[in-house]
Amino acid sequence: MSPSAAWSPVPRRRLFVVLLVVLVLVLTALGAGVGAGDAHAASGPAGPQAAATPDRARYDVTLRADADGGHWAGRQRVSFRNASPAPLREVYLRLWGNGEDPCGTPGAPPSPVTVSHVVGGRPGPLTVGCTALRILLPKPLARGERTSVAFDVSLTVPGRNARFGREGATRFLGNALPVLAVHDAKGWHLDPYVALGESFYALASDFRVRLDHPSALKVPATGSTRSLPGAPGRTVTLSVADRVRDFAWAAGPFRTATRTTPGGVRVRSYWAPGAPAAGVELTRTDADAAIDRFGREFGRYPYGELDVVMTPQFGGGMEYPGLVLLGITEEGGAVVHEVAHQWWYGIVGDDEYSSPWLDESFAQYANARFQGWDMRDCWSDVSWPDDSAALTASMAYWSRHRGQYHLVYTAGPCALADLEHTLGAATMARLLKEYAREHWYGVSTTEDFVRAAQSLTDVDLGPFWEAHRIR
Repeated sequence: MSPSAAWSPVPRRRLFVVLLVVLVLVLTALGAGVGAGDAHAASGPAGPQAAATPDRARYDVTLRADADGGHWAGRQRVSFRNASPAPLREVYLRLWGNGEDPCGTPGAPPSPVTVSHVVGGRPGPLTVGCTALRILLPKPLARGERTSVAFDVSLTVPGRNARFGREGATRFLGNALPVLAVHDAKGWHLDPYVALGESFYALASDFRVRLDHPSALKVPATGSTRSLPGAPGRTVTLSVADRVRDFAWAAGPFRTATRTTPGGVRVRSYWAPGAPAAGVELTRTDADAAIDRFGREFGRYPYGELDVVMTPQFGGGMEYPGLVLLGITEEGGAVVHEVAHQWWYGIVGDDEYSSPWLDESFAQYANARFQGWDMRDCWSDVSWPDDSAALTASMAYWSRHRGQYHLVYTAGPCALADLEHTLGAATMARLLKEYAREHWYGVSTTEDFVRAAQSLTDVDLGPFWEAHRIR
């Protein structure tokens, strides 16, 4: 579908049907489980002076796959710096791949993600549903100092069709690699896993990943990749990814095609057997157009390469830096929304557990503009469960009100469309581009966005935020 800057006269009811269909697809892909707990688990000193840390991390990973890509094992090392004035005495690894499985239940199978033989610190027991591993450092790390920890890692792809899961001969390894938790002014962010949406919060880091796999498997991955011959019958896929928040990959007997957009981005498409040809071609066309358009609107895409993985039954979409996973039909899939996430979550980061609207609503607003949906007065069609509900609620709230989570995808873009009407199209475009530039590779908050919008107008936006439940 070709991008259009103008809103086409689509009836509001049709708009919301389309938005709800996209939401259902996303929720289907992510599964039904929801983690328990509402609060950040904090330890160590916290306060306004506590910068987000550990930062400037580099992950060096070497993994070897079994015959079908369902099990990967190897070694991972992460080096990092303490950015906070307070000494860093510990770090936490998030093992998000364990989030949907029973933990510590007698007779339950081993966790899908295991870490062992830790060097550079003393590991404690797994906590937060086996998704958090505390590593006590040998000595306090002063501000500006670097250190590293290394460990063996084993990844067993679960049997479900999900972001960390499988579909037919395809294996999805989203949120599979252990990554560092973030400590900031609120303390350590050790929120529970949610399958309804995302719990993820990570600082931009560098990855160097070596994936040794059977040559029959194609392996799309985050970053710029190249393949080298391995042992007989095997291939080594090497990936370099700088300033990304996570690293994901897939493996399967994909068909592939590559083309470079007019804006200079290399888009590599991978589709599984059974993927409808018409949907594949439409998805490829939309991915090319979206990556260039959003580059013009929000700032040039910095990673050079985007991998688009398509299967017939994935059910929705999931975003990772430089890689999107999509379920497609003859009519295509949610590729434009997922490409928009390359900016809204990937480049302009946020705490996805605390502020899911900052990436989902912004990505869906970009999608709506790309599609040319008519969003005039769509806010009037929004129905809220009660007076306390807010667009800016955390995943703790949405996990308790699962039936209302669609508001992040429906009310959110409507609020941003109303802000565009309030500020004017040119000012809204300037706001988003400048806001992205100011938070490029950083972390944004609702307060940051509110201040940025107010700085571009003499109109008091206080009543606007209150009316649109942006709190």
